[in-house]
Amino acid sequence: MGNVKPDQPRSQSTSAPFADVLAERLSRRQILLGGAAAGALTVMPGFVGSVFADKAYAEGTQSSLTFSELKRVYDQNHHVAPGFKAQVVARWGDAMTKDAPAFDPAAQSAAAQEKQFGYNNDFLAFLPLPLGSNSSDRGLLYANHEYPNPHVMFPGVVTKEDDAGKVATKEQVDIFLASMGGSVVEIAKGGDGWQIVTDSALNRRITSLTPMAISGPAAGHDLLKTAADPTGTKVLGTGSNCGGGLTPWGTVLSCEEFAYEYFGGTPDKAPRAESLKRIGAEGSDYYGIARFHDRFNIDKEPNELNRWQWVVEIDPYDAASVPVKRTALGRFGHEGATVVVNKDGKVVVYQGDDDHKEYLYRFVSAGAFDATNREANRNLLDVGTLSVAKFAAEGTLEWLPLVQGEGPLTAANGFADQASVLIDVRLAADKLGATPMDRPEDFETNPVTGRVYAIMTKSAKRKPENVDATNPRAENKWGHIIELIPPGDGKDADHSATAYKWDILTLCGDPSKAEVGAKFHPGTTADGWFSTPDNMCFDAKGRMWIATDGMNSFDLADGIFGIDTDGPGRGLPKALFAAPTGAEVTGPCFTPDGTTMFVSIQHPGENSETIEKLTTLWPDFKDGMPPRPAVVAITREGGGEIGS
Repeated sequence: MGNVKPDQPRSQSTSAPFADVLAERLSRRQILLGGAAAGALTVMPGFVGSVFADKAYAEGTQSSLTFSELKRVYDQNHHVAPGFKAQVVARWGDAMTKDAPAFDPAAQSAAAQEKQFGYNNDFLAFLPLPLGSNSSDRGLLYANHEYPNPHVMFPGVVTKEDDAGKVATKEQVDIFLASMGGSVVEIAKGGDGWQIVTDSALNRRITSLTPMAISGPAAGHDLLKTAADPTGTKVLGTGSNCGGGLTPWGTVLSCEEFAYEYFGGTPDKAPRAESLKRIGAEGSDYYGIARFHDRFNIDKEPNELNRWQWVVEIDPYDAASVPVKRTALGRFGHEGATVVVNKDGKVVVYQGDDDHKEYLYRFVSAGAFDATNREANRNLLDVGTLSVAKFAAEGTLEWLPLVQGEGPLTAANGFADQASVLIDVRLAADKLGATPMDRPEDFETNPVTGRVYAIMTKSAKRKPENVDATNPRAENKWGHIIELIPPGDGKDADHSATAYKWDILTLCGDPSKAEVGAKFHPGTTADGWFSTPDNMCFDAKGRMWIATDGMNSFDLADGIFGIDTDGPGRGLPKALFAAPTGAEVTGPCFTPDGTTMFVSIQHPGENSETIEKLTTLWPDFKDGMPPRPAVVAITREGGGEIGS
């Protein structure tokens, strides 16, 4: 998620808010089930099979997750459940190459940062080495780097409340640009745990200055042409890299989320003011980048922002490869890009738009995946159909195609071609009447059941009479998780179908407080419940692992929680890991054998006033060393699968 979030929603959809749809849905379910079943739904409304879950729990059936959960704790350090250990693998500033300088917080430079692990790591992926193997002790770790935290990066610069963009020097701004993007680093597991292989030829940084290609329907469009790139097919850099995904051919999809924060100028006076407003541009220049780089000034280069907030495909196995912004996937505040191969071989990408009253999207490729020919899959994400979700109260949803010339997506409405639809996809989704959601974040598919899960992290404060978020609570500070059910089961699920069913897995928050309205399995403990879910992943057995962002606003630690999505333990969470003060946990992922879970610890100590008044020195705990975002490897003492 971004460092700055708007208070007002921008969606122009006229469809019923999801909260209204959900409330009617739950009401109908209670009427249809009736009697005792309706009574059970007062405990767990909206749950598929919830009555059976209650009965099984009463008979003593437990979660499939066998570990003893972590007791709730929140302090300057991280904590892990009994029987587990957590090792820091890579920190901001760690050397990625043999010639990289040692990290020195008092003598930082952009040149040094380009050879060091980046800042505020988010999405993670483990890619086995060699390519095509199932190795779980050697591989490539890919990490997104979302945004900088100036007030805890540089001594004597700014406080948390100050406007960093007004006081940062050019050298500091260039460090910001070099600290974002992504890191590809080879890691190997030995007797001392996981270590960076600094002499690997595959290690590289991808930054906000890395040359990239633009492909798909919008490539070469007039709205993507700039003075520096009159072809509209090349762009320097990526940034605000939040969520992501992995393709079955071994590439990473890195999501650009809130890049509008990098831009200065006066967007409200620009020729395409409506488009700029809808994407979020306010000319804030939050990090001061536009003060020193004219292409980030909307007044001087009005088309540059059109080249940001896409999904970037990166090949970690080829250090010389050029990252590609795939425009067929649409332009919005990308949080996730989860890929699944459909039963007919087509590639499906599920995506969330992380902002108030935004939408859920799905892309279905025109071509089919070829497991025997990696090169043949190179441009599968350039041709296909992008759709947006519309929910109905009776428990169904429809995927509405975002295709120029169909319905209201015409030249008369501002969509002259398919590129226009994709560049201004939020406006196009508004026209189709998509269902406004509340900050959709990660989107993952259960590898066992074929069901799809979307996280709604939380909403802004709203009065009861104008609730327009993703749940029935008038003030939703806690978020919840939606379950999308395509036709078919498991590998036979049809992820290209027009119509799905939907349900609710959890309504998050403290279930002991009636005013919160949280809904978990009745066996949930005081240590196991969570709020503000953000990212998630699945293990091979179909258990969901959730990373949270925002529990520290309740003076609680963000962390990792495991939860069954099926069976008698459905909706029963267990706490595995807790982050240090000020930090969120993001990007959980597993090695192929399920014995190591990697997680990102993002912005530790962000709640500090200044670098001179830090709330934590995690993970080094050394004087003169600031808190450092890092990747942690969680393993069982003595070995074994994390969830077993």
